[in-house]
Amino acid sequence: GRAGRAQAKWMLDYGTNIVAGVTPGKGGEVVEGIPVYDTVAEAVAKQGAEASVFFVPPPAVKDAVLQTIAAGIRLIVVVTEHIPVHDVMEIREYARDREVQIIGPTSPGIITVGEAKLGIMPGNMFTPGRIGLISRSGTLSYEISIDLASAGLGQSTVVGIGADPVVFTNMAELLELFEEDPSTDLVVIVGE
Repeated sequence: GRAGRAQAKWMLDYGTNIVAGVTPGKGGEVVEGIPVYDTVAEAVAKQGAEASVFFVPPPAVKDAVLQTIAAGIRLIVVVTEHIPVHDVMEIREYARDREVQIIGPTSPGIITVGEAKLGIMPGNMFTPGRIGLISRSGTLSYEISIDLASAGLGQSTVVGIGADPVVFTNMAELLELFEEDPSTDLVVIVGE
């Protein structure tokens, strides 16, 4: 769709290595130099995809997640808003049983500053550094990042976990991942 096309271009411009797109019925097309496949399994088999970012309508998210997990993807970012809460709860439990990390829903995405981004975060809002950021709010993550940069402090990775009442991954789970990250010295947590 239009949103996926536009965001794919901006992710590519930022330096993200996008190897494939997936839209059922659109296999064989090429968008921004990216081959499009009908299924995630094809994208994994033919291009070695390792992560996925979703720009799909809310009713399609559950099936898309199940297909993506079945194809072997272990990191999924869901930008989509207004997913039914019951679907989010089912997806969260299904993913946890399979050791899959899902960020969202209603997430602006993840950015490892200066390297790559998955989602809609504007790359110009971030400065490379050693401070991690976890936020419930996309716009507050941008504001805090600018404030940190103004103080001479850059960011390692910024994660927008999503603003919905129920999210796939909570702050405590992400703090454990930041604890293991040798590129991060401190983490800022921002609410809604």
